[in-house]
Amino acid sequence: MPSLLAITGSPSAHSRTAVVSNHVLRRLAHSGHETAHLSVRDLPAADLLAARRGEPEIRRALEAVAEADGLVIATPVYKASYTGLLKAFLDLLPQDGLAGKTILPLATGGSLAHVLTIDYALRPVLSALGARHVTAGRFVLDSSVERGSGPDRLRPEAELDLYQAVDEFADALRSAPVAALTTTP
Repeated sequence: MPSLLAITGSPSAHSRTAVVSNHVLRRLAHSGHETAHLSVRDLPAADLLAARRGEPEIRRALEAVAEADGLVIATPVYKASYTGLLKAFLDLLPQDGLAGKTILPLATGGSLAHVLTIDYALRPVLSALGARHVTAGRFVLDSSVERGSGPDRLRPEAELDLYQAVDEFADALRSAPVAALTTTP
């Protein structure tokens, strides 16, 4: 099974974006995929902003991206685009840093007015970094993420839609050429 890495670009420790990403990872792990989660907010800010690729935590994060067969890239929408935090991390990747990878882009936001953020802001960057296939992805309204006294969850209709995107992503991973699923030294 391919190894998958979720990268979340929310600066918030308790973000709805992380809730959505965790749902995706649980679904993928349940179907047998090896999964991991990288929250960009946990990387050293000074090293991230100064593009210190050689610093240990930044280097490990970049290696995790290189070793993953597929990526879930998740971000809240700020000012009609993905976060600057995510942008700072993507800028550290080499020009072909996503070559051969299948990507599931996800965005969360407060209004349907931002639903095109994936297609007009995030997808071009992922493609420019050489992604083999960027799946349709999903936009999840903040109001669809229920947080409270119990475990965080998604409203049923949002969860069904998200799981459809996850299944499409898993199908795309399975149909990836064998060469795209091997990591070169």
